[in-house]
Amino acid sequence: MTTPSKTWIDDLPKDRLIAEFSVWSADLVRLSDDLARVDPYVDILHIDVADGHFAPAMLFFPDLVAGVRKVSSRPIHVHLMVADSILLSQIEQFADAGSDLISLHVENESVADEALDLLDRRGVAAGMVLKVDTPVERVEKYASRLSFVTLLGTAIGVKGQGLDEKASARLQQAKQIIGGCSAAHRIVLAADGGIREHTMPLLRQSGAETVVLGSLAFNAPSLDERMAWVRAL
Repeated sequence: MTTPSKTWIDDLPKDRLIAEFSVWSADLVRLSDDLARVDPYVDILHIDVADGHFAPAMLFFPDLVAGVRKVSSRPIHVHLMVADSILLSQIEQFADAGSDLISLHVENESVADEALDLLDRRGVAAGMVLKVDTPVERVEKYASRLSFVTLLGTAIGVKGQGLDEKASARLQQAKQIIGGCSAAHRIVLAADGGIREHTMPLLRQSGAETVVLGSLAFNAPSLDERMAWVRAL
């Protein structure tokens, strides 16, 4: 399977929402078939990883990423929700599995700089995610080293929640931080959690360049119509 080009982040759409599809919402029993079904609409595949400690869920593992890499040429974004003590080893394992972008949490602060150094050595793009109650300004000191900044709009690792009322203001603040960090490369602002038909326009207007699409995409009655609507936002 062909892997993404080295310039894949710069090549992501700038004139519409980037379509980031969460593998958590795919048919995991028939994953290869489901990924093939949605592939024409996908810009990025998003794979959540949780250790049951940092986040209440337990998701996913390096072999799954390696399997997805075999059947998809789309960029793979791995979102690590893991404790500081295992973060570096997790980065190594998911880099080996074929990840194109790995996001750690700003709350992994005790090992964050070391983790970003490791991603740089491994040639994997770096992202950071902020929990819904974490002050946005905490990402500022890392911003110039990142390719993605993702703000969670719901509590971590739990499906089906409503969007936090501060999500819009937080995205606007993050957009200002990204714009002010003087990075020479593209930094994509992403929203994850609470993604619904009625929240998508607000998130887009607030500066999100991509939203992590779960059931809104995978369970759409007509994926063609749903994605036409998403791309028109």
